[in-house]
Amino acid sequence: MSTPNLVAASTVGGVHDWFSWVVIFSNALAGLWALAAHRRPPLRSRVLWLTTAAAQVTVFVQAGLGSWLMVVQDRDAPDLHALYGFSALVAVGIAYSYRQQLRDHLYLLYGCTGLFLMGLGIRAVILDSVA
Repeated sequence: MSTPNLVAASTVGGVHDWFSWVVIFSNALAGLWALAAHRRPPLRSRVLWLTTAAAQVTVFVQAGLGSWLMVVQDRDAPDLHALYGFSALVAVGIAYSYRQQLRDHLYLLYGCTGLFLMGLGIRAVILDSVA
């Protein structure tokens, strides 16, 4: 691997490590806010949905960064690390696909999804730190 590729991979690796916390905290915030909004209607706003969408986009960015690292550095992710990352992508898709059927429980759906994504992120970080 050439020097510029090593520098890019090192930089992307650092961003991937740092950005994992953005994924965890943004989804925790969105999930807790959605659960609170289920109980307290004044908390329901367009900003909640923008926050939820932004938090879920972070999952796709993180998975993209991780995939790029695996391809460019030709290395394997720690055991189950990639599984948790791709499971997060699937969870976002499932939540989105059920939004019409669960319209009456939409805040619960997205609240639990946000916390589930947070948990997957925490687990992925723990797996990465012990590997």
